[in-house]
Amino acid sequence: MEKPQTQPEEGSNHLRKPIHQQHEDTQAETGTSATENAQVVEGVADSETDEEKSAPAARMSHFQTVVLTLALCACVFLAALDVTIITTALPTIAEKFHSVAGYAWIGAAYTLGEAASTPIWGKLSDIWGRKPLLQIAIGVFFVGSLLSALSVDIGMLIVGRSIQGIGGGGLLTLPNIIIGDLFSMRVRGKYYGFIGMTWALASSIGPVLGGVLTEKVSWRWLPIIGLVFVLIFLLLKLETPKTPIVAGLAAVDWLGCLSIVGATVMLLLGLEFGGVTHPWKSAIVICLIAFGIFTAVIFVLIEWKVAKYPVMPLRLFSKTSNAASLAAVFLHGMTFVVGTFYLPLYYQGVLGATALLSGVWLLPLTGGMAFSASCTGGYIKASGRFLETIWIGFILMTLGFGLFINLDDSKNWPKIILYQIIAGLGVGTNFQGPLIALQNGVSGQDIATATSLLGFTRALATSVGIVVGGVIFQNGFQSHASQLQNSLGAAADAFLGGAATASTELVDRLPEAQRAVTRRVYFDSLKNVWIFAVATSAVGLFVIVAIRKSTLSKQHEVVKTGLDAEEERRRTFLVKEEREM
Repeated sequence: MEKPQTQPEEGSNHLRKPIHQQHEDTQAETGTSATENAQVVEGVADSETDEEKSAPAARMSHFQTVVLTLALCACVFLAALDVTIITTALPTIAEKFHSVAGYAWIGAAYTLGEAASTPIWGKLSDIWGRKPLLQIAIGVFFVGSLLSALSVDIGMLIVGRSIQGIGGGGLLTLPNIIIGDLFSMRVRGKYYGFIGMTWALASSIGPVLGGVLTEKVSWRWLPIIGLVFVLIFLLLKLETPKTPIVAGLAAVDWLGCLSIVGATVMLLLGLEFGGVTHPWKSAIVICLIAFGIFTAVIFVLIEWKVAKYPVMPLRLFSKTSNAASLAAVFLHGMTFVVGTFYLPLYYQGVLGATALLSGVWLLPLTGGMAFSASCTGGYIKASGRFLETIWIGFILMTLGFGLFINLDDSKNWPKIILYQIIAGLGVGTNFQGPLIALQNGVSGQDIATATSLLGFTRALATSVGIVVGGVIFQNGFQSHASQLQNSLGAAADAFLGGAATASTELVDRLPEAQRAVTRRVYFDSLKNVWIFAVATSAVGLFVIVAIRKSTLSKQHEVVKTGLDAEEERRRTFLVKEEREM
């Protein structure tokens, strides 16, 4: 086997491709986008085997494909479980550490780390290969899990959750990239359906498991329970380029990485602090948001003028359809996280459920997600169409969360179950569609970067959704301050100033009359959160109009990784830009 060149410019031999042979190089040389090659070619055989000969997965046995899919799903399950397993335990943990802001912080710390790291994982995997980066992501996730489980105060727990989020960013993004490497545009919808089902399964199991461990054992088991699934990753086999460490480090867009991480952290911290630990008009909040925006502008300039191998090439935003796909992902993520984070608060604060019961009562939502995710993947594979699924998803999501506004302040099981099923069907339908739309609109050589960008957008959306939802809820609670003070007297202080999310267990200890007043305030405040979710989903209906409709092809362009491949990509797009000038 030939050794890869340290200097890409001098190397004549290309690094190994992810699995086997590369599809025709014509598309890479001309810079033709996947969209332009997405039309079904007349005369191509209907057999999936004939059309899939160019895909690496075609050279794998059925058993190898199943094992690899299970390994990738296990990685996603590990990260997704850690997002949802904590939701039903948040009020208990926040009260345990006597932290007013802990409810939103514990959840947002994970998504903040995930959002800041996601765009970097994809670019690093282009240089060193997918599997080594996935192994590193698992290692980072393990360290964060250990710190979280051993936390002695809220600060240590938040740090541990942030580190978990950094690893989780890789665990959620890299499997999607690997699927893009292995399967054709049309067939990969089926496997993204499996990923969506896995996310939905984690969303179903997580809250229940979190409730069981919180009530019966200890919340400290929550951060490490998912690590048992890491063993399945040992079954994952992928070929990897032998990129020299020094040469690889020199090729990394360090300025771009630092600036995107800095901008993301500052913006999200500013949103986190605002109205919770510091007033919105305070200097620290204003400075964090202002400097975050400034750093984001610097990041764009770096990617445009400085970076040789940009972590987020600006060409990804050149098409309106791509921008619309990313906007749809952002709006979908914000809407989705509101349901999974604030429905448990409705169950515990309004209906008086325990942490365990609130997880069980989420099953209609997550079950609907799992069902629609699997059906959507099958539909995309069979029909080659994806735009219809995006429309159906946003319509059902808007309807479902709109019906949440009609929930009662007492147990009405037909409403609770039916409304969640409708919302869940909408959420699950849109796990794959926008991703397929984005990948279909970029060159095959940009699939990994585009997938990382989508993961970054979704992680950013969940972080913003948690924060904005928390601000809306707290403001709603504060507007009822006089009502609470008149009814509860001095005891009202335990629920005001942002403390309501961490005080659900206190509600059951109040006298019946005071308990009824407090639960009504929870109910009215959460109604504002549901309105916010409906608004974000409804905006999505206007955004997706700009997504381009096309029929997916089963032909596949195999993507190479390594420094030689990076240099080849760079030169290809430089030539294309010169031709377009």
